[in-house]
Amino acid sequence: MIQIGIRLHDVNAGLSAEEKTLESRARKAREEGFACVHLAPQKVLPCVPYGPETMTAELAEHFRAVFSENELDVAVLGCYLNLAHPDPEKLRDIQAHYYGSIQMCAWMGAGLVGTETGCPNAEYKTDGNTRSEEALQCFIRNLEPVVSFAEQFGVILAIEPVWGHIIYNPDRALQVIRALQSPNLRIIFDPVNLLGPDNADRRESVFLEAIDKLDPYIAMVHLKDFVRKDGKLVSVAAGTGEMQYETILRYLKTEKVFIQATLENTSNENAVAARELIQRVYQEV
Repeated sequence: MIQIGIRLHDVNAGLSAEEKTLESRARKAREEGFACVHLAPQKVLPCVPYGPETMTAELAEHFRAVFSENELDVAVLGCYLNLAHPDPEKLRDIQAHYYGSIQMCAWMGAGLVGTETGCPNAEYKTDGNTRSEEALQCFIRNLEPVVSFAEQFGVILAIEPVWGHIIYNPDRALQVIRALQSPNLRIIFDPVNLLGPDNADRRESVFLEAIDKLDPYIAMVHLKDFVRKDGKLVSVAAGTGEMQYETILRYLKTEKVFIQATLENTSNENAVAARELIQRVYQEV
């Protein structure tokens, strides 16, 4: 059975400070029927400086205790920083943040460290060089020591292909996987993130291609929906846009038993409905 989770920073968003504590958000996620969470520490502990120097075993134990009390697994510890940053000093700081996240993941028993794949500029914005071979090789080069560090700690580092980033399709993802040849490098499958204005109308074939090529490496799933606005795709909660989930959920049900899948872009008003939709379709396929 699929284990459905939620981004913890989407829980109780917009409410009072007391309702946005780590503890209250974890409690609410469990009350709403979620089994696991996507944890972005800097977004759920905004008053606590979160960097390599504060990623301690004690903080990891605090996280572990809170989630254990609420019977929640941490499916993914997010570290969504730009490993293609052009400034060498800034890049070293970014890599240090990944090293700290990998240690935290090991200490707290999280499922994996998750990341996207950046853009070759300081602004982390899609530009004309994002899909270039130079950008790809830069990302691989900067990712390699992070993967090696993950191997030392027995932690899975999972990259998430995104249409507007350096790794924008399954073939680019496979190039990274094959270049680094690490059992600790895996894929987060976010179907909507593989879509852009140029391929959204053939999304079923996009999803099937990703499943076919990346299946051995998929370690975790993100589920959301999308709407079109001003020529762009805008991410929204599952069930509130154009997505159909039968293909994806049939694959998860037959090939990825008990995989963890976290919902994204939910609100206080639609999180439970999004979870119920996914569970209903999962049962029907």
